Amino acid sequence: LFILLAFFLLGAVLGNMVTLPAVAVFGQEAGMEYGTLIAYPLMFVPPMLYASIKSRNNSMNRAGRKLDSNHFSPLGGALCAVMVAVGTMALAFCSDAILSVMPAMPTWLEDMLKGMVSEGNIFLNFLMVSIFAPFFEEWLCRGMVLRGLLGNKVKPEWAIVFSAIFFAVIHLNPWQAVPAFLLGCLFGYVYYKTGSLVLTMIIHFV
Repeated sequence: LFILLAFFLLGAVLGNMVTLPAVAVFGQEAGMEYGTLIAYPLMFVPPMLYASIKSRNNSMNRAGRKLDSNHFSPLGGALCAVMVAVGTMALAFCSDAILSVMPAMPTWLEDMLKGMVSEGNIFLNFLMVSIFAPFFEEWLCRGMVLRGLLGNKVKPEWAIVFSAIFFAVIHLNPWQAVPAFLLGCLFGYVYYKTGSLVLTMIIHFV
Protein backbone atom coordinates (compact mmCIF):
# COMPACT_ATOMS: atom_id res chain seq x y z
CA LEU A 1 0.00 0.00 0.00
CA PHE A 2 2.66 2.48 1.03
CA ILE A 3 4.87 1.66 -1.95
CA LEU A 4 1.95 2.07 -4.35
CA LEU A 5 1.09 5.37 -2.67
CA ALA A 6 4.72 6.53 -2.94
CA PHE A 7 4.75 5.72 -6.66
CA PHE A 8 1.43 7.53 -7.08
CA LEU A 9 2.84 10.64 -5.37
CA LEU A 10 5.92 10.40 -7.59
CA GLY A 11 3.57 10.33 -10.57
CA ALA A 12 1.76 13.39 -9.22
CA VAL A 13 5.07 15.28 -9.05
CA LEU A 14 5.94 14.22 -12.60
CA GLY A 15 2.47 15.23 -13.74
CA ASN A 16 2.78 18.69 -12.21
CA MET A 17 6.14 19.12 -13.91
CA VAL A 18 4.43 18.47 -17.26
CA THR A 19 1.94 21.30 -16.71
CA LEU A 20 4.71 23.90 -16.32
CA PRO A 21 5.88 23.86 -19.96
CA ALA A 22 2.24 23.67 -21.10
CA VAL A 23 1.46 26.86 -19.15
CA ALA A 24 4.59 28.52 -20.56
CA VAL A 25 3.52 27.70 -24.14
CA PHE A 26 -0.27 28.10 -24.02
CA GLY A 27 -0.76 30.52 -21.13
CA GLN A 28 -2.26 29.91 -17.68
CA GLU A 29 -5.80 28.78 -18.51
CA ALA A 30 -5.20 26.72 -21.67
CA GLY A 31 -1.90 25.40 -20.32
CA MET A 32 -3.55 24.05 -17.18
CA GLU A 33 -6.35 22.49 -19.23
CA TYR A 34 -4.16 20.70 -21.74
CA GLY A 35 -1.34 20.05 -19.28
CA THR A 36 -3.74 18.30 -16.90
CA LEU A 37 -4.92 16.08 -19.74
CA ILE A 38 -1.38 14.65 -19.85
CA ALA A 39 -0.53 15.07 -16.16
CA TYR A 40 -3.50 13.12 -14.78
CA PRO A 41 -2.85 9.80 -16.59
CA LEU A 42 0.89 10.29 -15.98
CA MET A 43 0.26 10.12 -12.21
CA PHE A 44 -0.76 6.49 -12.60
CA VAL A 45 2.19 5.37 -14.75
CA PRO A 46 4.67 4.76 -11.86
CA PRO A 47 2.21 2.69 -9.76
CA MET A 48 1.13 0.83 -12.91
CA LEU A 49 4.72 -0.09 -13.72
CA TYR A 50 5.37 -1.16 -10.12
CA ALA A 51 2.18 -3.25 -10.02
CA SER A 52 3.04 -4.84 -13.36
CA ILE A 53 6.49 -5.91 -12.14
CA LYS A 54 5.12 -7.25 -8.85
CA SER A 55 2.34 -9.08 -10.66
CA ARG A 56 4.79 -10.85 -12.96
CA ASN A 57 6.99 -11.86 -10.01
CA ASN A 58 4.10 -13.12 -7.88
CA SER A 59 2.47 -15.04 -10.71
CA MET A 60 5.45 -17.39 -10.74
CA ASN A 61 4.80 -18.38 -7.11
CA ARG A 62 1.05 -18.46 -6.64
CA ALA A 63 -2.22 -18.30 -8.52
CA GLY A 64 -3.52 -14.81 -9.04
CA ARG A 65 -6.97 -13.32 -8.59
CA LYS A 66 -8.67 -12.13 -11.78
CA LEU A 67 -8.63 -8.37 -12.31
CA ASP A 68 -12.15 -8.44 -13.72
CA SER A 69 -14.77 -11.16 -13.50
CA ASN A 70 -18.54 -11.14 -13.54
CA HIS A 71 -20.33 -12.72 -10.58
CA PHE A 72 -23.75 -11.10 -10.98
CA SER A 73 -26.03 -14.00 -10.08
CA PRO A 74 -28.80 -14.13 -9.10
CA LEU A 75 -29.63 -10.53 -10.15
CA GLY A 76 -27.77 -10.21 -13.44
CA GLY A 77 -25.36 -7.51 -14.53
CA ALA A 78 -27.92 -4.89 -15.67
CA LEU A 79 -29.93 -4.97 -12.44
CA CYS A 80 -26.74 -4.91 -10.35
CA ALA A 81 -25.56 -1.84 -12.29
CA VAL A 82 -28.86 0.00 -11.73
CA MET A 83 -28.96 -0.85 -8.02
CA VAL A 84 -25.40 0.23 -7.29
CA ALA A 85 -25.78 3.37 -9.43
CA VAL A 86 -28.76 4.40 -7.30
CA GLY A 87 -26.82 3.52 -4.15
CA THR A 88 -23.88 5.61 -5.35
CA MET A 89 -26.05 8.68 -5.90
CA ALA A 90 -27.77 8.23 -2.53
CA LEU A 91 -24.43 7.91 -0.73
CA ALA A 92 -23.04 10.94 -2.57
CA PHE A 93 -25.99 13.03 -1.32
CA CYS A 94 -25.50 11.68 2.22
CA SER A 95 -21.85 12.72 2.15
CA ASP A 96 -23.00 16.32 1.57
CA ALA A 97 -24.41 16.30 5.11
CA ILE A 98 -20.95 15.46 6.50
CA LEU A 99 -19.25 18.06 4.30
CA SER A 100 -21.70 20.71 5.54
CA VAL A 101 -20.27 20.48 9.09
CA MET A 102 -16.64 20.58 7.95
CA PRO A 103 -14.66 23.83 7.70
CA ALA A 104 -15.25 25.73 4.47
CA MET A 105 -13.25 24.58 1.47
CA PRO A 106 -10.48 27.03 0.48
CA THR A 107 -11.56 29.28 -2.39
CA TRP A 108 -8.71 28.20 -4.66
CA LEU A 109 -9.64 24.52 -4.28
CA GLU A 110 -13.33 25.19 -4.78
CA ASP A 111 -12.59 27.20 -7.94
CA MET A 112 -10.33 24.43 -9.25
CA LEU A 113 -12.92 21.70 -8.67
CA LYS A 114 -15.72 23.79 -10.17
CA GLY A 115 -13.48 24.50 -13.15
CA MET A 116 -13.16 20.75 -13.76
CA VAL A 117 -16.91 20.32 -14.27
CA SER A 118 -18.46 23.64 -15.24
CA GLU A 119 -15.93 25.80 -17.07
CA GLY A 120 -13.48 25.62 -19.97
CA ASN A 121 -13.52 22.88 -22.60
CA ILE A 122 -16.51 20.64 -21.85
CA PHE A 123 -15.07 17.71 -23.82
CA LEU A 124 -11.76 17.81 -21.93
CA ASN A 125 -13.56 18.15 -18.58
CA PHE A 126 -15.77 15.16 -19.41
CA LEU A 127 -12.76 13.12 -20.49
CA MET A 128 -10.86 13.92 -17.27
CA VAL A 129 -13.65 13.59 -14.71
CA SER A 130 -15.90 10.95 -16.25
CA ILE A 131 -13.53 8.71 -18.23
CA PHE A 132 -9.97 9.02 -16.89
CA ALA A 133 -10.91 9.17 -13.19
CA PRO A 134 -13.13 6.05 -13.19
CA PHE A 135 -10.67 4.08 -15.32
CA PHE A 136 -7.40 4.90 -13.56
CA GLU A 137 -8.69 5.25 -9.98
CA GLU A 138 -10.71 2.04 -10.09
CA TRP A 139 -7.79 0.16 -11.62
CA LEU A 140 -5.53 1.36 -8.78
CA CYS A 141 -7.85 1.33 -5.76
CA ARG A 142 -10.03 -1.69 -6.48
CA GLY A 143 -8.03 -3.56 -9.13
CA MET A 144 -4.65 -3.33 -7.41
CA VAL A 145 -5.14 -2.41 -3.74
CA LEU A 146 -8.37 -4.23 -2.86
CA ARG A 147 -7.66 -7.21 -5.10
CA GLY A 148 -4.16 -7.46 -3.63
CA LEU A 149 -5.44 -7.35 -0.06
CA LEU A 150 -8.10 -9.98 -0.75
CA GLY A 151 -5.53 -12.12 -2.54
CA ASN A 152 -3.30 -11.93 0.54
CA LYS A 153 -6.09 -13.27 2.76
CA VAL A 154 -6.94 -9.98 4.48
CA LYS A 155 -10.49 -10.17 5.87
CA PRO A 156 -12.88 -8.70 3.29
CA GLU A 157 -14.25 -5.99 5.60
CA TRP A 158 -10.74 -4.76 6.44
CA ALA A 159 -9.61 -5.02 2.82
CA ILE A 160 -12.57 -2.85 1.77
CA VAL A 161 -11.87 -0.26 4.49
CA PHE A 162 -8.12 -0.11 3.76
CA SER A 163 -8.72 0.29 0.03
CA ALA A 164 -11.30 3.02 0.76
CA ILE A 165 -8.76 4.85 2.96
CA PHE A 166 -6.24 4.58 0.11
CA PHE A 167 -8.88 5.97 -2.29
CA ALA A 168 -9.49 8.88 0.10
CA VAL A 169 -5.79 9.65 0.56
CA ILE A 170 -4.99 9.89 -3.16
CA HIS A 171 -7.46 12.78 -3.47
CA LEU A 172 -5.00 14.79 -1.34
CA ASN A 173 -7.58 16.98 0.42
CA PRO A 174 -10.18 16.27 3.14
CA TRP A 175 -13.15 17.74 1.22
CA GLN A 176 -12.82 15.10 -1.47
CA ALA A 177 -11.41 12.45 0.86
CA VAL A 178 -14.57 12.16 3.01
CA PRO A 179 -16.97 11.32 0.17
CA ALA A 180 -14.20 9.26 -1.49
CA PHE A 181 -13.90 7.11 1.64
CA LEU A 182 -17.66 6.51 1.85
CA LEU A 183 -18.00 5.80 -1.85
CA GLY A 184 -14.80 3.73 -1.72
CA CYS A 185 -16.43 1.44 0.85
CA LEU A 186 -19.42 0.97 -1.46
CA PHE A 187 -17.25 0.45 -4.55
CA GLY A 188 -15.08 -1.98 -2.60
CA TYR A 189 -18.07 -3.98 -1.43
CA VAL A 190 -19.40 -4.13 -4.99
CA TYR A 191 -16.02 -5.30 -6.29
CA TYR A 192 -15.72 -7.91 -3.54
CA LYS A 193 -19.19 -9.31 -4.24
CA THR A 194 -19.16 -9.18 -8.05
CA GLY A 195 -15.46 -9.24 -8.96
CA SER A 196 -16.36 -6.76 -11.70
CA LEU A 197 -13.91 -3.89 -12.15
CA VAL A 198 -15.95 -2.70 -15.13
CA LEU A 199 -18.98 -2.34 -12.84
CA THR A 200 -17.05 -0.22 -10.32
CA MET A 201 -15.79 1.94 -13.20
CA ILE A 202 -19.39 2.43 -14.34
CA ILE A 203 -20.65 3.45 -10.89
CA HIS A 204 -17.61 5.73 -10.44
CA PHE A 205 -18.63 7.32 -13.74
CA VAL A 206 -22.14 7.81 -12.30
